[in-house]
Amino acid sequence: MEIRFDYTKAQPEAFQTLLKLEGYVRKSGLDHTLLELIKIRASQINGCAYCLDMHTKDARAMGETEQRLYMLNAWREAPFYTEAERAAIALTEAVTKISEAGVPQELYAQVRNHFDEGQFANLIMAINAINCWNRIAISTGMVPGDYQPAAHK
Repeated sequence: MEIRFDYTKAQPEAFQTLLKLEGYVRKSGLDHTLLELIKIRASQINGCAYCLDMHTKDARAMGETEQRLYMLNAWREAPFYTEAERAAIALTEAVTKISEAGVPQELYAQVRNHFDEGQFANLIMAINAINCWNRIAISTGMVPGDYQPAAHK
């Protein structure tokens, strides 16, 4: 595998714009562990190896357990996630695969049981950001393996 081109150099302003969204999401007040679960689950669905490598490493660095990371692809059958996490993961799946069924009213209600309107909006921003990163990484041929997490996030 080999990277096709460096999109950060080809269009630095576009890259900086997406970084601003990512910065907003990080400062949105949503739990950082939850954000990593969202990023991992969307990356699993999209098949983005680069982002899976990055976000599983980040999650581990933040103290996430191997068990929860391994089971995320089968979260419905695994008892290791809170109800709020389950709602956010279900929303991640629905938004990532939005052309299949949209976001049903029942799911909206389930998420709103755990997150207020502002938090719901922030979840949508987080899900859309990782979907954008996934599509960039896959389209440009980004190669997983070299990413090292920061000391703390």
